[in-house]
Amino acid sequence: MPHRVAVIAPTPVSMFNVAIPEMLFGKVEVDGRPGYEVLVCSAEPGPVSTTGGLDLYVRHGFDAVREADTVVVAGTGAPFEPEPRIVAAVREAAAAGKRIASICTGAFQLAEAGLLHGRRATTYWAHADEMRRRYPQVELQGDVLYVQDGPYVTSSGYAAGIDLCLHIIRTDYGAAVANEVARLALVAPVRPGGQTQFTHTPLPPERGTACADTRGWAMRNLDKPLTLSDLARHAGVSVRTLTRRFHAESGVSPLQWLLHQRIERAKELLETTTLAMDQVAAACGLGTADSLRAHMVRRTGLTPSAYRAQFSRHGTGAAAVTSSVA
Repeated sequence: MPHRVAVIAPTPVSMFNVAIPEMLFGKVEVDGRPGYEVLVCSAEPGPVSTTGGLDLYVRHGFDAVREADTVVVAGTGAPFEPEPRIVAAVREAAAAGKRIASICTGAFQLAEAGLLHGRRATTYWAHADEMRRRYPQVELQGDVLYVQDGPYVTSSGYAAGIDLCLHIIRTDYGAAVANEVARLALVAPVRPGGQTQFTHTPLPPERGTACADTRGWAMRNLDKPLTLSDLARHAGVSVRTLTRRFHAESGVSPLQWLLHQRIERAKELLETTTLAMDQVAAACGLGTADSLRAHMVRRTGLTPSAYRAQFSRHGTGAAAVTSSVA
């Protein structure tokens, strides 16, 4: 018998989230037979509104959840309003020992059901702070693609649901099957869940202009070993005054701001050039290839070489994926 998967569609549901499990699980064949049976369900069969303004006609109710081996809760445009019947359904599924997964904001339904209390989990990065506020018992991993803790698997936003489904396929049928599905679906092979979401990580919004000229000057001189004294000298103030003004305007210290800009420049060079690692490190002021590696691993979870292999926009490199929809 194929492994049965019930995909729960909250209201309003993300059609992309609903399509991901069907697209990937539907491509699994084992000895010439389907590896999965996928049913989309809702609390009440019939039209379900979507985040795109369309209605999705869902044929199955929560009987599909009770008969499933794995339950996947899709993301919704109303993540802070968990649906009581979905919450009850996933609680019942958990009590029956089923594997339960969520894509994007579907994690809020699992958290509301208490399934993630004391467990590691993730959700779409833009809503991570709200999940921490609402569910402090959850050990939220805010910048990873997906997390499995026991029978519960949660993914971050949008396309990270692809990674979650490939992870489930690999768990059930092995890496060769999962990678074949990835090839058929024209998506990246199985990626480790601990890889970061590669969201743009902006600094706090600037709230003043007193240090604007110095920030611009520093951006033009990132290849130089700038110090606090250098920045203060350019601004024509003491180090203490610079630090106070800089933090008031940028929300961070001058050196924190400078390191952020250096790493962002390094990522840009890795994506758009074929410079050697020592050259990249020198061009963004990080000194050596070893220093570049340490900062890139800390910020992205990948070495510079691995980051370039995945995100290069130069020559035959892989297409860049720099938005928040990792």
